Amino acid sequence: MLIHLHSQATTTPKVRAAIQASDEPASALAERFGTTEQTVYKWRHRDSVDDRSHTPHRLQTTLTPAQEAVAVALRKTLLVSLDDLLAVVREFLNPNASRSGLDRCLRRHGVGNLRDMKSKAPAPKHSAFRAYEPGYIHIDVKYLPQMVDESRRRYLFVAIDRATRWVFIRIFNAKIAANARRFLRDLSRACPLRIRTILTDNGKEFTDRIFGLRKRAATGGHEFDTLCADLEIDHRLTSPKSPQTNGMVERFNGRVEDVLQSHHFRSGEELETTLHRYVWLYNQQLPQSALGSKTPLQAIKEWHKMKPSLFKKQPYYLPGCDS
Repeated sequence: MLIHLHSQATTTPKVRAAIQASDEPASALAERFGTTEQTVYKWRHRDSVDDRSHTPHRLQTTLTPAQEAVAVALRKTLLVSLDDLLAVVREFLNPNASRSGLDRCLRRHGVGNLRDMKSKAPAPKHSAFRAYEPGYIHIDVKYLPQMVDESRRRYLFVAIDRATRWVFIRIFNAKIAANARRFLRDLSRACPLRIRTILTDNGKEFTDRIFGLRKRAATGGHEFDTLCADLEIDHRLTSPKSPQTNGMVERFNGRVEDVLQSHHFRSGEELETTLHRYVWLYNQQLPQSALGSKTPLQAIKEWHKMKPSLFKKQPYYLPGCDS
């Protein structure tokens, strides 16, 4: 027969039965069974040899059921912290309420974890990007953490094609127009697509649309704009203070942030090598749900078969990786 004993029990059912049946002094029984006199007295006054539940029969709380209901309703409605709710309860419901008692109350009613309650709120739905053929490029700049061997932080320039999710990056020491122009030149040379449209934010490295605190029309004389004109690329700008318009590249920047948070880099060179390695894996090895579980390079190759006119050169894997 399986016997369930309390984890700190010093007696067994057989010993307890012997104590109840014996008329010997408690001191003698305690010495014989290796326990205390209090334990002997306890089992002598019981009719059973089974352990009882240690759960309290009465809750240690000063809150009435009605007050508990009000506190739980406030927690669900206002999503306030335990300390803020305690201040309200003491002020308007029960001045003797304790923090631990209120916490136990909230846990009993399933509202003890404020983080879980907030996460249950429905997340806003992201609208799908309008379908475009390859050649519509989103560009953005992301700050990189400063490494111990660097005197200042650097900047990651990121470009991603809307249709194929193909990504291109470069790292520069400054977020200036000259580097934005240099990035576009490198992108144009590396990208197998004919770039028709580029979407950027209103940063000074991309446009002169924002002058001080005032918004004006872009003059077209900015270094980035002049190169776009030379390459026959339509340069479009997001609305000011609307980063969601450029959300596709922002999402990729979120992937980059995950890489930065999950790795320890000993130098700026190691960080740069890791980011380039990740982009290579992203383009050639990581299937994307938005592409029907295909990699960006597989999507580019399919588009090349359907519409070769959208390309200026045939897309290839890196040497030794073509299939």
